[in-house]
Amino acid sequence: MYILGISAFYHDSAACLLKDGEIIAAVQEERFTRKKHDAGFPHHAILYCLKEAGIAAKDIDNVVFYEKPFVKFERLLETYLAFAPKGFTHVYLGYFFLLSRQRGMLT
Repeated sequence: MYILGISAFYHDSAACLLKDGEIIAAVQEERFTRKKHDAGFPHHAILYCLKEAGIAAKDIDNVVFYEKPFVKFERLLETYLAFAPKGFTHVYLGYFFLLSRQRGMLT
């Protein structure tokens, strides 16, 4: 069984491929993009893992995504509040847009 693990959209995006619980390949996206602490989706890292294992995307049984939204929100809140009042305005606007999107007010 192949499992692809993905970490993205925060500090150091990466991909890891496991086969029957054993690590086959793991790499950070910044190794390919040359952007320090690349937070984007790890396209290159995923392709590297697949190539290293000699498999295609269709051979992956499960894909897991690492995200702890409450920890991330707490970290952002602490950062913004450290730069209050200007930072607090950004938190308020972000919260407003998040709620608006969840309620279908924004697309």
